[in-house]
Amino acid sequence: MKKAISILMLTFVIFSCGEDNDDLLTPVQTKAAITFNFTHNWDATAINSSNIQTETVTNAHGEIMNMTSLRYLVSRFELTNQNGDIYSFNGYKFTDLSNETTYNFSPDNNIIPIGTYTLKFIWGFNETDNMDGAYPDLNSASWNWPEMLGGGYHFMQLDGMYNVNTTPMPYNFHNGTARVSADVFEQNFAEIMLPTPITITNNATIEIKMNIAEFFKNPNTWDLNVLDTSLMPNYDAQKMMQANVNTVFSIGNITQ
Repeated sequence: MKKAISILMLTFVIFSCGEDNDDLLTPVQTKAAITFNFTHNWDATAINSSNIQTETVTNAHGEIMNMTSLRYLVSRFELTNQNGDIYSFNGYKFTDLSNETTYNFSPDNNIIPIGTYTLKFIWGFNETDNMDGAYPDLNSASWNWPEMLGGGYHFMQLDGMYNVNTTPMPYNFHNGTARVSADVFEQNFAEIMLPTPITITNNATIEIKMNIAEFFKNPNTWDLNVLDTSLMPNYDAQKMMQANVNTVFSIGNITQ
């Protein structure tokens, strides 16, 4: 009888160890693939390919305006974890709001360790990347910034009409290198730092929200009756755009 009990106990131990080994062999995810998804709004109103040419909005100065087109460029994405380790991503993102396939950005080197991060990227190109004629796809998109204004590329093109309920007038809110004087130019990109923690536990899509209304109100309230067209050679207007872009972006939903 004792022998039978011993055999049963040994069988139970072996079976239990086998179950433990199965648990130990279950793979634990330590890295994740990430994608960035840009969404666009005017305060509480979503702006996308279906309504960019029909939506009417009111800016902080009180002008009623529409947006017939909006294109912009961001680059040099970086995620920094809580230990200060930085993960940099190749490429740049060119977005055309009339084409929703351009809203996503999935870098080639998009695998990072799971953890908690903060995001930084460049509005436009920095002085290293903003090279005249260097990017064939941007050349084809007529994205070049005039050589007489410093060369390189646009950071943004936003066009439309204002005072649309009274006397409609055009505006061209174009941003790029700032021209100080003849043959004197100033870099005009901005480092966008988003402090909201981003916790990655699995393959994830990080939503980055763009509030277009912020371009017209923070910290500079924009008067389109004064600054509507011919803004590209206007140094003060370009520096106001650079200041206002800092509050345009925020972290949205993290889909995992």
